[in-house]
Amino acid sequence: METFIWVVNIGSAVSVIVLVLLQQGKGADMGAAFGSGASGSLFGSSGSANFLSRTTAILAAVFFMSTLGLTYISGNKTEGKGVMGSIESSQPSVSKEIPSATSSPISKDKEASKAEEIPK
Repeated sequence: METFIWVVNIGSAVSVIVLVLLQQGKGADMGAAFGSGASGSLFGSSGSANFLSRTTAILAAVFFMSTLGLTYISGNKTEGKGVMGSIESSQPSVSKEIPSATSSPISKDKEASKAEEIPK
């Protein structure tokens, strides 16, 4: 079902883009008012504008509905951990041991600095 909605979404998006590019601007109708021969076309002088704008509006509604459907489907998935769920952490594990009172970090640092001073 999700694949079908993806196909509808992409198809409607491409169709809306094509129909918007096919439409003429508002100033292009001025030539038709003075008899430029557009009245003999398939849709008449203003029929193509109405047809294209209505078709664009319908396809835009289909696009929005399919987008909302995809959002609903992806929001209700419970089986995954999300986008980063399959990636394992590359950070080293941190030990959560509490240092004992007998092991002082200061004494370990002194021993380490003495070991570095000994020439090899």
